[in-house]
Amino acid sequence: MATLTSHLGINWTCRHTWRRSSYNTMWCLIGCSIGDFGTIAFFQYTGIPWPTLHIMTLAIINGLLTSIMLETFILSRQMALKIAFKTAIGMSFISMLAMEIAMNVVDVTLTGGAKLTWWVIPVMLLAGFITPLPYNYWRLKALGKACH
Repeated sequence: MATLTSHLGINWTCRHTWRRSSYNTMWCLIGCSIGDFGTIAFFQYTGIPWPTLHIMTLAIINGLLTSIMLETFILSRQMALKIAFKTAIGMSFISMLAMEIAMNVVDVTLTGGAKLTWWVIPVMLLAGFITPLPYNYWRLKALGKACH
């Protein structure tokens, strides 16, 4: 079986790396979803009349914060808290940002606003998982860096 190798010399067919990348992405998605969905639900259920862009911006910020907190907690079991925090911010921020933007673009595109419905949440989660996955794979394969 021929391997799929990019012009950068990365082998994109390594099952072990895809599994590890998927695991890392899953934890990031859990953390991001807590803050993101919580923010959208708050505005949805309180009826506070903020513009959609403001709600989504706050949802992205809160998603980033909860993801960093969850990853810091997970990493703090393996290393000192200060190092865990720096690792959580430094190694996965681009991944978290891409994840958050993808989830919120899907929400606005499919619902017309900042709205959580039973059918949009799985689509948001899928977009949030798939979007950063190749980047997480690349970081792990090319640089040997992972967030967990």
